[in-house]
Parts: sequence; C-alpha cells; structure tokens
Amino acid sequence: MKVIFVRYGSILEPDIIDTFKEFGLEVIEYIREITVKNDLPSEALTRFYEFVDKNPCDFIFSINFFPYVSELANILHLRYVSWVVDAPVLELYTSAITNRYNRTFIFDRAVYDEIHPLNPDCVFHLPLAGSVIKRTAVINSTPVTKRQKFSHDIVFVGSLYSEKNPLVSASGLSEYTKGYIEGIMKAQESVYGYYFIEELLTDDIVAEVKNSVQGFPAPPEKSFLTDKRIVSQEYIGNAITALERDDTFRMLSEHFHTTIYTGSDTTGLPKLENRGLAKSQEEMPVIFHGSKININTTSKPIRTGLPLRIFDILSCGGFCISNYQAEIPELFVPGEEIVMYESLDELQELCAYYLDHESERRQIAEAGFEKLKKCYTYETVLQKLLYTAFSS
Repeated sequence: MKVIFVRYGSILEPDIIDTFKEFGLEVIEYIREITVKNDLPSEALTRFYEFVDKNPCDFIFSINFFPYVSELANILHLRYVSWVVDAPVLELYTSAITNRYNRTFIFDRAVYDEIHPLNPDCVFHLPLAGSVIKRTAVINSTPVTKRQKFSHDIVFVGSLYSEKNPLVSASGLSEYTKGYIEGIMKAQESVYGYYFIEELLTDDIVAEVKNSVQGFPAPPEKSFLTDKRIVSQEYIGNAITALERDDTFRMLSEHFHTTIYTGSDTTGLPKLENRGLAKSQEEMPVIFHGSKININTTSKPIRTGLPLRIFDILSCGGFCISNYQAEIPELFVPGEEIVMYESLDELQELCAYYLDHESERRQIAEAGFEKLKKCYTYETVLQKLLYTAFSS
C-alpha cells in the first residue's frame, strides 16, 4: 500500500513516517511545502497533481490540513487523511473541509466540535502521541556527563511567543481598543478550560484590528472563516500566549533556578537561564528525562486538547507540570501521572513541593511514562487513525 505524505517540516513527520514504514506502507514524500510557502492555490494544485500523476498511491496523508490537497483528492477519488496537531489551523474553515474523501482527525476537541458539523462522517477527534522507543534509545545512548549537562531543576523547552505575536505590528489602534484588548487578554490569561475572547470582540474592534495590521488573511470564497475568528485565534490568542509565558517564567525564575531552551529574546527576564535552542532529536529527550520538573504551558488557541509537548515529556520518562487543559483528565490521571495547575500561585506551590519530594516526583513520572507507553505511542494511535480512516 502506497501513501503520499505531504510534508511541510513538522517535528512529528519523521516519527509518523517511521511508523508507517513499520506498518508496511510505502511512503512517498512530497516536500515542496517545506521550502515553498507562497504558492497560489491554483499553482499548488497543479504542481501536486503532476506529482500524484507520476506517483500513483492508495491514499494521501498530511500533518494539518491543506485545502488544495483535499480538492485534488476529491477529484481523483483518493482518500485524504490528515491529522491536525496545531491550533489555530485556519485552513480547517475553508470549504474544502466538506469534501467527502477527507478523513480529518483533530487533536483539540473544542476545534473538533466546531468542524465536525461541517462534515459529520469525515471529521474525527484524536489526541496526539509520543515516540517511546526512539526517545528511550537516545536517552540510553547519551553519556552520563552529557546527561548531567542537560539536567535542571525547572526547565521549559519552547518559544516565549514574543516573536509570534502579530499584534506587535498593529499600528493606529485607538487607546480604547488597546485598553479593551489588554483587559480581555489579562482576563483570559488566568482562565483555563474556557476560551471566551471571540465572544467579547465587537465588530468595530475586529475591523480596527484588521485595518491596523499588515497581511491580514483574506478568507477565500465559501469559507467558514470570519474576521472575528481570525482576530480571536491568530492575533489575540497568540498575544495572550506571549503574555502568559512572560508572566510564568518571570515568576518561576524569581523563585527557582529556572532554565529555558529557546530562540526567543529573554533579555527582559534577567533571572531566567537561556541555553538557546535545543536539538529536538538529540537533546530534548535528555532534557525531559533528566530534569526534575518540566513545564508545559499550552498555547491559548489550543482550547481543550493536549499539546505535543506533554507527550514529548512523558515519552521520555519526564515529570510534567502543565496548566489545566480540559482533556488532560480524560487521558491521564492528575496527581498520579501528570500534575496540573490553575494559577501561577498554584504553579509556584507545586514546584516548591515537588522539588522537595523526589520520590513522589519519580513515581508520577514513571506512571505517566507507563500510561503513554500503553495507550499513546505512535504505533497505537496511528493504528486507530488508519482503522477509522478506512472503515468509515
């Protein structure tokens, strides 16, 4: 069985390709999306058709959703299987999501609840996964001296989102609008489990933001995407994430020895130790495994689901403290396999407690690792994905 894998450079792609090959699938990689990001839809469709014509396959797969891939699959009567692992993915709101040859899997139930009614027989909810065998091999092959170098009290690997905050480029916003947006951002920052920004945006504020930023997305015709949804998720959602992460790591670094691996600018957080970028395949597993506390702080546009970072940490046998997400208790037992916080004050208390209680910390890390190994490896989750895609 042959699958064309439409790649764009996601960190998940190598693990999924390896798993497909373990299943006996022949994987044909389409890599134009990795280097070319500005094809017009018609050009993207033409180029992909030429590739598919030269490389006959049984189905097409991608991480996240590509409308032009869906349109071609619909024309050719080929099943297009996609796994949405990020948020926001605005392409989900295009008319292509209604195509009957789609099999679209979405990791965040809140997003699934929005998209499923648009194509009820072809849209599914599916959490993410971790790669236990590969990560364990990396950890076990790493010399002790290197493990010690990458072991920390409290650590975070990822962006502070300061460079991903599109509201920074907004110019000409009125003082009222600036104050209103800052107010609802601060309110949303401290609320986990319910994202209310879109409900609080007026049409006038949306129009003002749209006219104040460069490159505002233009929804295609027959789209389910609205300007309000774009402002809520793409602009304000990312801005809240930047605000929350700045507040989180300012607090942590003022009370504990806290290390971050990031390319973000941390000059405004002088007590935070920045080690620069970590190599995802070689260094991240060692960091997660050897550090006492790994922090997960979920991007705000991920409203209920578990981000990849949680699965990465647990697949390495790491101890994870995460902000509350509604779907965490559905997959893991809080306090036994993962630890959750609902405020920065609670996060501070939990960090102090678990730094002083090593045996409890190790028990939780081991239990989280065992749960992931049993239920949420790529082998297990992708078997479910393929079974559902070809039996529905």
